[in-house]
Order: sequence, then structure tokens, then C-alpha cells
Amino acid sequence: MGKLAFHLLCGILIFWAVSVVKAEDAYRYFTWTATYGMASPLGAPQQVILINGQFPGPRLDLVTNENVVLNLINKLDEPLLLTWNGIKQRKNSWQDGVLGTNCPVPPNANYTYKFQAKDQIGSYTYFPSTQLHRAAGGFGVLNVYARSVIPVPYAKPDGDFSLLIGDWYQTSHKALRQILDSGKSLPFPDGLLINGQKQSTFSGDQGKTYMFRISNVGLKTTINIRIQGHKMKLVEVEGSHVIQNLYDSFDVHVGQSLSILVTLDQSPKDYYIVASTRFTMTVLTTTSVLHYTNSQTPVSGPVPAGPADQFPWSLMQARTIRWNLTSNAARPNPQGSFHYGKITPSRTILLANSAPLISGKQRYAVNGISYINPDTPLKLADHFNIPGVFTLDSIRPAPTASSPHLATAVLPSSLHEFLEIVFQNSEDTVQSWHLDGYDFWVVGFGSGTWTQDSRKGYNLVDALTRHTTQVYPKSWTAIFVSLDNQGMWNLRSAMWDRQYLGQQVYLRVYNPTASLANEYDIPTNALLCGKAAGRHP
Repeated sequence: MGKLAFHLLCGILIFWAVSVVKAEDAYRYFTWTATYGMASPLGAPQQVILINGQFPGPRLDLVTNENVVLNLINKLDEPLLLTWNGIKQRKNSWQDGVLGTNCPVPPNANYTYKFQAKDQIGSYTYFPSTQLHRAAGGFGVLNVYARSVIPVPYAKPDGDFSLLIGDWYQTSHKALRQILDSGKSLPFPDGLLINGQKQSTFSGDQGKTYMFRISNVGLKTTINIRIQGHKMKLVEVEGSHVIQNLYDSFDVHVGQSLSILVTLDQSPKDYYIVASTRFTMTVLTTTSVLHYTNSQTPVSGPVPAGPADQFPWSLMQARTIRWNLTSNAARPNPQGSFHYGKITPSRTILLANSAPLISGKQRYAVNGISYINPDTPLKLADHFNIPGVFTLDSIRPAPTASSPHLATAVLPSSLHEFLEIVFQNSEDTVQSWHLDGYDFWVVGFGSGTWTQDSRKGYNLVDALTRHTTQVYPKSWTAIFVSLDNQGMWNLRSAMWDRQYLGQQVYLRVYNPTASLANEYDIPTNALLCGKAAGRHP
């Protein structure tokens, strides 16, 4: 009987272990409907894009590794896509939601996104990637919280607020698009918004600590954020836990997200939360209110001013953001367990942005190539081996002396390459670059023109990982990226007018041997358009 009981117990344990291994992570189901509606973000009524009747759209809160099944119903009069800014879409660029990977959802049609917040934690956003829809709304908060079994390097805050900050135009998105299509640059924005409003209130109890998740969802302007009389403790940037420095104010460039902790340790009253533009001749400012629940005193005094210094101040601040090498992220292993600085890059790609006139019209370019979207998504053309959509010699991995021209720019790369990418900015304006499908290590900032000697100043120990980095005027920024995520990935300017007029490329991360270990199959519900129309997924 003893042996029988022992074998029975072993069988139960084996069955339990197999069941745990095979168990899937939780599924979350959503139905979102995109419509036009009226709102008055800057005080005057204008048409905006609503998601489920909301502007900004619904807050999407997930836990690490949860699966999302989201049915998007498009009730606009134009095709629409949503992209999930910062979600890596592991082995799943099919769900990235940009025109290089997906056919847009036609009016009065729907598409169901299926993706997983795999091995991620942090503050992210979603927004429309088509046309200039982002200028009309359709954006929202996407937060990924840690599993309860994975500790984070700070005590659980007493509350959690999300702030979507950004520049805003009173002009409609269609009129703004006509300006760009006519070959002109966008005018200066009309104002700033916090969560789609000129003013809002965030309430908390005296003595308690609150998390503020801040994202720049604007079109083109860096924004400085500050809270009157309070220090801001930076704890997370785009999925990375950082050394917890205190700041009086912080620059958030277009497309970037971060999380700060604020302790309500001042006398009970109301305080300004201030957002203002940076590096602009005219400074736009908007305010919200931090309200102590025991306050009887409204906000008062002058609105706290932003930094007086410009690019040098911002650059010095950027260099203070360091990876917390001993902290967990979404996984239990410390962030610093991958020693990126000890890996020799397989090659260097040097990308130079520019603002040329092509056929008399304003365009934006990368290495002289101003990107144009083909009628067939690159990912579908690659999958179905459709010729004539893109070529792998369409853009050089370094600037050339050739005249700027229009093309569909695709950079070839191999799965598991380790790249050094240098963004060279010879213009007088700050740039903001984003890579879908990945985080990357921002190993260096420098002025002037990058050279091989610039590597001597790289941070090879605790550089931050993130998905969007700034490049200061007449300067360069260098990143390392480990290409462990097969697919077709958009590398773009996060400044949407520049992206729209060509400042983007696609990175084709490829392995000739098809394997589900590297990439999932094409979804059975994939929309097919262009030269892929009529083919079977």
C-alpha cells in the first residue's frame, strides 16, 4: 500500500506540474468603437475622435503576460489603425498596428487585435497610426502592472494617476493633413492639454505617496512637467526601473513615457501641476491641480516657471537617468543580468534625419530617403513573397551624397544580430525616435558629428533601456539593440508630422528558416489589401 500511495502521489504531482506548465496566462476581452464626436479641449467646440465615447480613450490596464483580445470597430469615414506604443509584440509584428504591418480597418468594418503584454511592466500608450488621426484624439493610457510574485523597487503607492500631456491644434486633422500634403510645415500648436483638458484635478491625502504616469502624446513638442512645491522621484521609464533620483521638473519628449512618485508632504492646500513647451520661441503652458483632500485653500501664487536653460540642461538631465541594475522588471532576474556593454555589435547603422524639399514640397528624410507607404503592407508582401512592394537595397546604412528622393525604405537585418544604431541630427531642432518591437539601450549622447572615437564616451554599464529617445540639435544619440524579435518593425520619428512626411524606415528582422519558436503564423483574421487582397491567410 505504501508503494501504491507513493506512485499515486507522484502521478498527481506530475499531472499538476504539466498542467501548470501548459496553463495559459489570463485573457482580457474588449470591444472598442471609434467614432467622431464634439469636444472643447481648448474651450471652443471641435471634432475629435472618441473611443467608446471617450476623449481621451479608455484606460487599458493590464498585468504582465496577460493576453488582450480587442475588437476595434471603425465608425470613422476613413481607414483606421491603432498602435500599442511600447508593447513589444513578441514574435507578433502582425499586431503592431502600423501601415507597414497591417491593412487599415475600413470604415464600418472591424478588426480584432490579439496580443500579449509579454515580459513587460510599465507605462505606455496607444494611439491611431493612420493619417493624422492622432491630431484628433483616439489615444489613451496603456499601463502594464507587475505580477504579485515579482517585487518592484518601491512601496505600493497610495494611488495611481495617468497624465497624457501633449500639444494640440484647434484646426481639424483633415485640414492639418492638407497643409502637409501641400508641401508646407505644420503651424505652431494652439495649446497644451493634460488628459484632453485645459485643466483637471488630482486629489490625494496629506502624507501619502502617489504615482503619476506621464506620457507625451503630442504631435511635435517636448514638454516640461513640474508640480508646485513638490519633488518628483523618477522610478520607471518605458518599462525600465531606474535609479530613483529626485527632480524639480522633467523634460518629456514626444512619444516618451515615465512614472514618478510624489509624496504629499506639504501644508494642506492646492498646488499647480504645470506643463509647458520646451525649445519653442513662444512658450505654451497649461496647468492642472494637485488637491490635498484636507485643503481649504485654492491654488495661488505664480505658476512655477520651467527651466531657464535649454538644450544643455535637458542633456544633463538625460544623462542622470540610469538603469537600476539590481531591480527586477517584469521578470525575477535583475535588469543588469544581461551585460549589454560586453557585447560587440555586429555592425553599425548611421541614420541622419533631414528636411529636404522634394519636387518643391517639404518632406522629411532618413539618409536621403523620404518614406512612402505602398498600398500593400510590407509584412504581407514579405509573407506572400509579393514582388514590387519593397527591396532590401532601398536605403543605405549610412548617409550618402545622393539627392533626396521618395522610396519605401527597408533595412535588412538578421534575427539575433546585435546592432549599434546612431541617430545623427544636423538640424536645429530636437528629434524623437521610436522603434517598435523592442527596447534599446541609450548608450550615448554627444554634440556635433558622431565618429568612432565617440564610443569612448558610451555608458556600457547602466544605460537605460527604452523605446523612444531624443536627439538634440546638431548632436547625435547612440543606441544598442539586440534583435531577438523577428518581424517587420517600424523605426520612425515620434513627431507625427515628420513621420507622415517620410522620416521613418522599417527594420526587417529575418530568419530564412520558418519556425513558430521565432514568429507566429499570420492571423486567420488578417485583413488583406493591395496586392495581398484575395490571398488566403
